[in-house]
Amino acid sequence: MGGTEQKYVQEAFDTNWVAPLGPNVNEFENGLQGYLTKNKQVTALSSGTAAIHIALILAGVTKGDEVLCQSFTFSASANPIVYVGAKPVFIDSESDTWNMCPVLLENAILDRMKKGKKPKAIITVHLYGMPYKVEAIQLLSKKYDIPVIEDSAEALGSEVNGQKCGTFGDFGILSFNGNKIITTSGGGALVCTSAIIKEKVVFLATQARDAAPHYEHTHIGYNYRMSNVLAGIGRGQLEVLQNRVAARRKIYATYKKELKHTSLQFLPEPEGHFSNRWLSCILTESFKTREKIRLSLEKENIECRPLWKPMHMQPVFKEYASYENGISENLFEKGLCLPSGSNTTENDLQRIIHLLKEY
Repeated sequence: MGGTEQKYVQEAFDTNWVAPLGPNVNEFENGLQGYLTKNKQVTALSSGTAAIHIALILAGVTKGDEVLCQSFTFSASANPIVYVGAKPVFIDSESDTWNMCPVLLENAILDRMKKGKKPKAIITVHLYGMPYKVEAIQLLSKKYDIPVIEDSAEALGSEVNGQKCGTFGDFGILSFNGNKIITTSGGGALVCTSAIIKEKVVFLATQARDAAPHYEHTHIGYNYRMSNVLAGIGRGQLEVLQNRVAARRKIYATYKKELKHTSLQFLPEPEGHFSNRWLSCILTESFKTREKIRLSLEKENIECRPLWKPMHMQPVFKEYASYENGISENLFEKGLCLPSGSNTTENDLQRIIHLLKEY
């Protein structure tokens, strides 16, 4: 916590605004809009997953449709596709950012269209805070008239050529889960292009209650709004966001500098990219090396996790189509996420580095 969260939470209690609406919700949304860009609208929701779900609905995705989805990601990027009865089609990564490969994406679009099934949406992810190849993806979106749902759950504070991640797609997704760069304990937000669309988001997120003196419903709705209490935490967290980004980038820079003479590899920032370095990740020489390092650190009570297991390798998604080049599978086999919390002490950081060097 940054220190001022309690003040806003106390305001919620003092004014008896504890429901999924209230001054903190409004101010948190306004603060996010001001941070991202004034040309977008932001709706605070219960999770980033909820935001993807509503984005898919507003993009017109329905039962039987296909949605192109980055394979190298957390399952929350793909699960909402199944919620709406659609089918994910997984796209492998490129090596520059580890995110969706534009070449494979276009191949997949053409192949699905050839099969008589034009995809209804593209879900691509700024993984570990590293922006994907925005320009290339946007060109394909416009060329084939397919909307982009920009999963920026891990990338608040990241930029491409000075523009904040979360503002490039037709819809942007943010997450404030407990492990993100800032948190509301649990929560997320949907970034959209107009006030009219925001009205639709709020409508769907509050059980789709029609304007009537009684309870009238012409659409299926969801209980997806963020509470005023949690939004108070978010207001306090926004005040320290830049400090959090600076802290994560410093941790990454320290790892890279101190481990430059080892065989470990780091993901650099392509030109024009600015990553919040949500997690500092390394590539080892092999799966065997990855596991030896992970287990040796675990013995010292230091947690390191493998990089995401690609969705096309997950048992739950085995029946769905995928376009692969082997990159994400290789990243999963060799990659590790190092401890990267914003409050990591210098002593802990040097202890981790010492053990990695020793190994």
